[in-house]
Amino acid sequence: MLRRICASLICALAVAACSSARQLTLPPRPATAPTGSDFYKSVFNVDRGQRELAAEREILSGNVPAFLRSFVPIETSIAAPDGRTIRAVYYVLPDYLSIGSDSDFARIPLTPMTAQPIADSLHCFLPTRKMVDDIYRAAVVKLEPVPMYALRDSAVTMYHHNLIIEGQRRLRKGLIAGIKKDVVITSQIPRDPKPDRVAIYGWHKLDGTPIQPLYTGHVNWYVDYSHGIRLVYRTIYVDGKAMDYMDVLKSQRLRPLLCDEDVCDFYRYRDDSTSTEGRGPSTEP
Repeated sequence: MLRRICASLICALAVAACSSARQLTLPPRPATAPTGSDFYKSVFNVDRGQRELAAEREILSGNVPAFLRSFVPIETSIAAPDGRTIRAVYYVLPDYLSIGSDSDFARIPLTPMTAQPIADSLHCFLPTRKMVDDIYRAAVVKLEPVPMYALRDSAVTMYHHNLIIEGQRRLRKGLIAGIKKDVVITSQIPRDPKPDRVAIYGWHKLDGTPIQPLYTGHVNWYVDYSHGIRLVYRTIYVDGKAMDYMDVLKSQRLRPLLCDEDVCDFYRYRDDSTSTEGRGPSTEP
């Protein structure tokens, strides 16, 4: 009993000590930066590659709304073989990567080749399937998914979908979920018989069931309106101890904190393809 109380206290202290310090390491938003609406209008008639380059440039230059710069803690726990409860805290952005200001921002779907270097630059990684489920359960704003069917991969549809989400949100604030399929990391990527895959998962309905099961059927350059990039801070606090997410996933004992697959050995996408980079041996700390 005392051990459980101490573990809970350590977890609570980790949240209190670190939540206020978790900020995206981006420069201030430039005064002349385009709003979300203006950005989309500027890419309506360009190809996917140009749109992705423009989005990466805007995000890394600091053109991100203020509310999206602070991370939100997610608490999770597992039962160890000896019956002890292992607790962890990790930090996620409250919404999907967006461009613009607080009053006019727009979520921007990205391929993993663009999302990964952004994540790397910001000391972040992309979530697993289990983490997407954890985030949904913790969300304070849960919206009904709204599928769209025409011109799914066009910037016009991406922007239209963002406007629909904002109409549903009605200015409610806090951790939001149920609005996108997450681009995720999964061991299915390096084991897929087809190379250069992207994995997507989620888009939970209000009853908590995901519309999109874990899926690697798309080539990695495919991206449509329903995809979203949720960044996770790569430092994980396990019973109060700071650990890199890769070390947690490499540990057979600890990886169930973050991953619900039998094997969890794919840690990041390559910038130019999704072949086998990011895999590594399983180790036990």
